[in-house]
Amino acid sequence: MKAEFVNPFLVSILNVLRTMAKMEAKPGKPQLKKSDIANGDVTGLIGMAGEQAKGTLAITFTEPVILEITNRMLGEKLIAIDETVTDMVGEITNMVTGGAKKLLSEKGYRFDMAIPSVVAGKGHIIHHKSKAPIIYVPFGSDAGEFFIEICFEE
Repeated sequence: MKAEFVNPFLVSILNVLRTMAKMEAKPGKPQLKKSDIANGDVTGLIGMAGEQAKGTLAITFTEPVILEITNRMLGEKLIAIDETVTDMVGEITNMVTGGAKKLLSEKGYRFDMAIPSVVAGKGHIIHHKSKAPIIYVPFGSDAGEFFIEICFEE
């Protein structure tokens, strides 16, 4: 998978968190993920399909990070992952994908987006629909770690 394809997702998550949650984050080194077990506690997963490529984006948050993001975005101090938090993960997934879709359209890619699904729980499984390699990018923030997985076939 080309960097020109991955970078719009990274730019988009940083933009969404900066503007919506006033949170700065820093991406780590992209790598191939070999497992389907999530590294966090709650994941938003969304499919995208177009003529040039199809696949899925997953955004996985550790509990401290998503609770802090939810607190900053809604002004509510939550203490556990609940329906409000899982709804927030779905919304963030949608916003990130929409931002990446816009950036990718500038490079000639056209996509239709599915409705995001959210899975929560320690050690949950992430099912990517594509058989392509999974590019995994860890992020650090003042609240802790979160992760993006990009799995697209061209």
